[in-house]
Amino acid sequence: MKKATVGKAYDIEPLFINNDTVKNVKKRVLIGSKLGAPNFVMRLFTVAPNGNSPKHSHHWEHEIFILKGKANVFNGEEYQVVEAGNYIFVPGNVEHQLINIGEDDLEFICVIPNSADEE
Repeated sequence: MKKATVGKAYDIEPLFINNDTVKNVKKRVLIGSKLGAPNFVMRLFTVAPNGNSPKHSHHWEHEIFILKGKANVFNGEEYQVVEAGNYIFVPGNVEHQLINIGEDDLEFICVIPNSADEE
C-alpha cells in the first residue's frame, strides 16, 4: 500500500550554485523521482541578497511561488517586481530570471516536469 511522504525542506542539504550566470543560490530538490514522483519536481531555491538565477529559457514550463523576499523577475519582455505571496507562471520557451532586490534572502518554490531536470 502506498502512503504519503512528509519531510522537512531545510533538512535537505542544498546544492550551492555560484558561477558566471548564477549568483549565490541554494537549491533543494524537495520532491522528485527519488521519492517516486512520476510527473513533477518541486524545488526550493534560496537566493542571497544581490544574487540571481540565470537568464535562460527551455521548452518546459515553470510554476513558481514566492515564499519570502523581493525580486525582479524577467518575464520574457521586461523586469517586474514580485514579492512574498506572488506566483509566476513561465510558459515553455520564455526567457526568465529572478534577481533578489531585497535586503534578506529570497525564497521560492519552483515546480517543473519530472522529465525536465531534477539535479
